[in-house]
Amino acid sequence: MRNLAPLAFAALTVTSLSYPVAAEPPALEATRARPATDEVIYFLLPDRFENGDTANDRGGLKGDRLKTGFDPASKGFYNGGDFKGVMKRLDYIQSLGATAVWLAPVFKNKPVQGDSGQESAGYHGYWITDFTHVDPHFGTDKEFKALVDAVHARGMKFYMDIVLNHTADVIQYKECPRQLDCPYRSRADYPYGRAGGVRGAPINDGFLGDDVQTEANFARLTNPNFAYTPYVPKGEEHAKTPDWLNDPIYYHNRGNSTFSGESSTMGDFSGLDDLMTENPRVVRGMVDIFAAWIDKYRIDGFRIDTEKHVNSEFWRTFIPAMQERAKADGIPNFHIFGEIAMDEPDVAELARHTREDKLPSVLDFGFAKAVKHVIAGSAGTDLLARVFADDSLYEGGAAAALTHPTFVSNHDQGRVAWFARTAFPQASDDEILKRVTLAHAMMFTMRGVPTIYYGDEQGFAGVGNDMSARADMFPSKVKEYNETPLVGTNRTTVTSSFTMDHPIYRSVRELARLRAEQPALRHGRQIVRAYSEKPGLFAISRIDPVTGREILIAYNTSVQPVEALVEVDTKSRKFAPLHGICASTPSAPGSYHVSLQPLDYVICSGTP
Repeated sequence: MRNLAPLAFAALTVTSLSYPVAAEPPALEATRARPATDEVIYFLLPDRFENGDTANDRGGLKGDRLKTGFDPASKGFYNGGDFKGVMKRLDYIQSLGATAVWLAPVFKNKPVQGDSGQESAGYHGYWITDFTHVDPHFGTDKEFKALVDAVHARGMKFYMDIVLNHTADVIQYKECPRQLDCPYRSRADYPYGRAGGVRGAPINDGFLGDDVQTEANFARLTNPNFAYTPYVPKGEEHAKTPDWLNDPIYYHNRGNSTFSGESSTMGDFSGLDDLMTENPRVVRGMVDIFAAWIDKYRIDGFRIDTEKHVNSEFWRTFIPAMQERAKADGIPNFHIFGEIAMDEPDVAELARHTREDKLPSVLDFGFAKAVKHVIAGSAGTDLLARVFADDSLYEGGAAAALTHPTFVSNHDQGRVAWFARTAFPQASDDEILKRVTLAHAMMFTMRGVPTIYYGDEQGFAGVGNDMSARADMFPSKVKEYNETPLVGTNRTTVTSSFTMDHPIYRSVRELARLRAEQPALRHGRQIVRAYSEKPGLFAISRIDPVTGREILIAYNTSVQPVEALVEVDTKSRKFAPLHGICASTPSAPGSYHVSLQPLDYVICSGTP
């Protein structure tokens, strides 16, 4: 199979990149017809999942780890996982109940970055140099295609993680011996029309500023020396593909972001080269690149990295272009969801990006942060109620919120087991297991698309975020990973972590089965029934969109038993247990008694 031509994108329009749409097998057509709300997503980093081919561990490079990026004993370097490894474990993923597989970025990365003594590798996929090929540490383009096809053959969907905000750190600034020492320089202090500040020599005559996003205006932006003096080091003049990405004029070149104000969209993300996504040439180039991935691999969705660090105008062009291309390729429900990272559950910020950027869905940090606080005992269950009450803020309201991928752990901010252990350092393993299980029950039964972070189902906890939350599923050589106790088992990451008898794996599999069987848990309107300012009861109803039948789910976030009356629909006259012990009839029309053990939940199906 031929690879994507690395230099072709610059001269082509998006329509010229399309491949002929072949007739798809009926089963694949049925898979693609599923709405996003039907999915259970399994998210993994290919480098940390399974090593199917040791021949690609060094990515075809020679030398030590600072040349190849490979060091299986270091959490900051490539450990050896690849596409063949993922394919080898598809039975495991599907048996868990996942219907979609989401991989961290697979594009070719700069193997190693960082100042002397602080180097690390691009194993995570976010330091891209070649947007048209996969990273050879993971395998070949042909092997990637085989993986996507194998996922589709199982009736599952395949999601890609994409990066449009930045590239790898290649461009340097003459004013900064160390890239991370370059502070952000604003447009007011360093306007485009002067070299190196307001008192500098006139440059870019006639450029009207980045708000005038036309080809004619940006044709006048020819000198990139307005804030710093950017340059490409010798030997890296053609480090990036497509080749137009090597020209500093297509980058902001204003120094490191403070992640606030204008620097949020124009500053370098910890030294990474920040693309000038206001420039129509950049917009056109990115549309061409990612349309080609849809064409060639027939993937089913994009998770957009660092979405909030790109200007809204870019997204209002890029997203419709991707949706149109997917539909033309026979993919009617292409799932696009953006990352708007946050430290606290700020639904208004998430919702703003669905309205201003026209994001169809967001990775639901509001849900994740609320669950973190509730499971860790630092908030009452009313926090969840407040998050759900704000669903109306999203473009499309509560119905749109059904499509937002929800999660309780991720590769950047850490695992739910770590949150629980940090909050309750003296808690028994059994208590932590119950808290982690309860968090996953919330994710599977509350509105949204549940997204399992690889390893959670094996009791992975970690001791922090970022690298510490990215342990190997195959036998690890990283000391930190191997010395961190797993939850719910005496096993460690010294050995392979693909057992299907772990209590969290079994619990998640049962939740996925219930969700698949009950339309109300996938598509149903959610009604908050009970909450508290302290840890304890939280209850919701999910209403079947076709029959109107009610499913009541009640959760206990405290370490004390809970007995309570919860409001239900007056038409629900009988209840049957789907999980736990459920009273067969209401206490009175519209009032139902729940009995909950500490850190437990019940799922009760109502009928007239």
